[in-house]
Amino acid sequence: MIKKFLMTPGPTQIPSEVLLASAQPIIHHRTGDYSDLFARVNENLKYVYQTRNEVISFASSGTGAMESAVVNLCSPGDKVLIASCGKFGERWRDLSQVYGLDYDYREYEWGTPVVPADIGQALADDPAIKVVFVTHSETSTGVVNDMQAIGAAVAGSDAVLVSDSISGMGSAELKTDAWGIDVVVSGSQKALMIPPGLAFVSVSAKAWGLVEKSTLPKYYFDWTKARKALAQDKPTTAFTPAVSLMVGLDKALDMIRAEGLEQVFERHIILGRATRAAVKGLGLELFSPDDDRCSSVTSVKVPDGVDDNKLRTLIRDKYGVQLAGGQGPIKGKIFRIGHCGYYNYTDIIVAITALELALKELGHPVELGSGVSKAQAVFGEEMV
Repeated sequence: MIKKFLMTPGPTQIPSEVLLASAQPIIHHRTGDYSDLFARVNENLKYVYQTRNEVISFASSGTGAMESAVVNLCSPGDKVLIASCGKFGERWRDLSQVYGLDYDYREYEWGTPVVPADIGQALADDPAIKVVFVTHSETSTGVVNDMQAIGAAVAGSDAVLVSDSISGMGSAELKTDAWGIDVVVSGSQKALMIPPGLAFVSVSAKAWGLVEKSTLPKYYFDWTKARKALAQDKPTTAFTPAVSLMVGLDKALDMIRAEGLEQVFERHIILGRATRAAVKGLGLELFSPDDDRCSSVTSVKVPDGVDDNKLRTLIRDKYGVQLAGGQGPIKGKIFRIGHCGYYNYTDIIVAITALELALKELGHPVELGSGVSKAQAVFGEEMV
C-alpha cells in the first residue's frame, strides 16, 4: 500500500472537513441560502486579504483573475510596467501582448526577487505608466517579492499596483490595504485549501477609477457586472458560480479564521525554515532564497549526476510523495517542495524522508536522517 502525499505548490492537500462540506447536496445559486453563504465567504475573504475592499469571485483558475485585471484596468495601447522574476511574471507579459498594451518589461534572474527601487525609478522616468503588474509569490522559483517595499515604491504615483498572489494568499503575508496594493488576484487551489476552480480579485477605489475608463473587451470577467451582483441585498455572482467549491471555501475560511491569520503565517514560516534546513542538511543547494518570506514553496537545485525526472518519479511511485519539477529554462534543473495551505510538520518529515531514500537509491551520496534531523531541530525549537 502506498499512502499519497501531495507536496506540490498547487493543487495542494485539502482538509477532510472541506471535502465533506463540498460533498453536501448542491443548493441553487439564486436562493437566500446561497446568498447567506456567499456573503459570509466575502467577509472572510476580506479577512484573509487584509482589506476593506470587496473581493470579487469568478469560477476560473487564477489565470482568469489575472486576465480580468488586464481587461478591466487597461485600454488598447496603455503603457504598463511588468516586473518579472519567473514563469508567472511572464504571464503578465503574455497577457499584455494579447491585449495590445505598450509594456515595459523588467526581467530579473529566476531565483532572485524584483528590486523595488527599480519600479520607483521606472515610474519617475515615465509618468505615462498606468498599471504596474508584479508577482507576490513566484511559484515557479519559490521567490516571494517584497510587496510592502513595492507598494511604497508605487505610492505617490498615479499608477495602479496589481499583484498576483495566487500561491501567496494565505501563506505569505500580504497586507493589501496597509501596503497600498490596489488589485490582488488569487486562486483557490493553494493556501486557501480547496480544489482548483475559483479565483478572486480585490479592487481599490483607485483601481475602480481605471475600470471606469477601460475600453478593452470583456464579458464574463467584467468587474462592473460582478460588483453590481455583489452589492445586491442578497449578494450573488453575475453568472453561475461553482457552488460546491464555494461551500468548501466557506469551511476552509472558517478553519483559517479559527487558527488565526497571524498563526497561519507563522506556521508557514516554520514549514519553510524546516524545509530549507533539511535541504541544506542533505548537502543540496537551494534555488529559492533562504528567506522567511519564502514560505509557500521551497525550490531545490537537482544535484549533479541525478536525473530530475527519475528522482521525482521514484519519490512518487515508491514513496507516495508528489513533488513538482522546474518550468521553462529551469526544467530538469530544480524540484519544488510545496507547503502552502493544509500542511504541518508531519508532511515535511515525510517528504524529506522520501527525498533521502530516493537519492540514496539513485546513488547520490547521502546520510539517511541528515535532512530529517535538521527539520526536526527547527520544529523542536519553533513548535514550543
